[in-house]
Amino acid sequence: MSSTENNNHPITVITGGGGALCGAIAEGLARNGSYIVLLDIDEKAMHARVESIETSGGRASYYICDITNEKSVIDIEKTITNEIGPPDHLINGAGGNDKRATTDSEFLEVSDIESTSTQTLFDIDIDNFKRVFEINYHGTFIPSQVFSKGMARRGGGSIVNISSMAAFTPLTKVVAYSSAKAAVVNLTKWLSVHLSKVGIRVNSIAPGFFMTEQLRFMHVDQETGQYTPRAQKVVDHTPMQRYGNPDELLGAVKWLLSDEAGFVTGAVIPIDGGFSSFAI
Repeated sequence: MSSTENNNHPITVITGGGGALCGAIAEGLARNGSYIVLLDIDEKAMHARVESIETSGGRASYYICDITNEKSVIDIEKTITNEIGPPDHLINGAGGNDKRATTDSEFLEVSDIESTSTQTLFDIDIDNFKRVFEINYHGTFIPSQVFSKGMARRGGGSIVNISSMAAFTPLTKVVAYSSAKAAVVNLTKWLSVHLSKVGIRVNSIAPGFFMTEQLRFMHVDQETGQYTPRAQKVVDHTPMQRYGNPDELLGAVKWLLSDEAGFVTGAVIPIDGGFSSFAI
């Protein structure tokens, strides 16, 4: 589809578009009139999401892309611009964690120091740590660098990065992911200043715990249907006393991309049911 056909419809690129949270955002933005372009390495998930968007009357395409590979992103940006049109918006949603870059317990005990059965800080392999950082941080920086160049040439655009409430207060056990998401917040603020004079706004949302199918498998006992002890801690620490639904991210994203947020840049919006505000 040519850019001429999309004159009145913003083109929104979403990395991590095969995932549950970004998929929900994609469907919501499509209902709002955006032409959606999904980037991910999971072709099956993207294909299903595009079918869902088109069945509902929206328009979308997808491209397989490794967002940690600069050449891959550069090539995809050129392809999107030529085949669909120049992107107006970028949502950096690709990310994730790796259990190998976490610890087994919240606190290090003296008895754990020489343990061979418990993964502690001392057992985390640096390559696994780097990979989590690469997906979450480099996977935000590279698309921002590549897609913002075209936006700058055209005199405007909007970028929304997906960080996490873990950026404010690191989650116990989850060291690499928490660190990377904190870096995404810092990058958001840096980019918002650097790109301000070429008309590009850069903001971030910081989701709390959202009940996706992947998280349901880890946080809900598959036999009893009850929350696991860690999941119960999440709910107890969330003033709204529940997990979020993916659709509840949409309002903030729509606003940040819209002209109504024209004086908003460098902002980080928590969407966490009050998790990051609660102490005791």
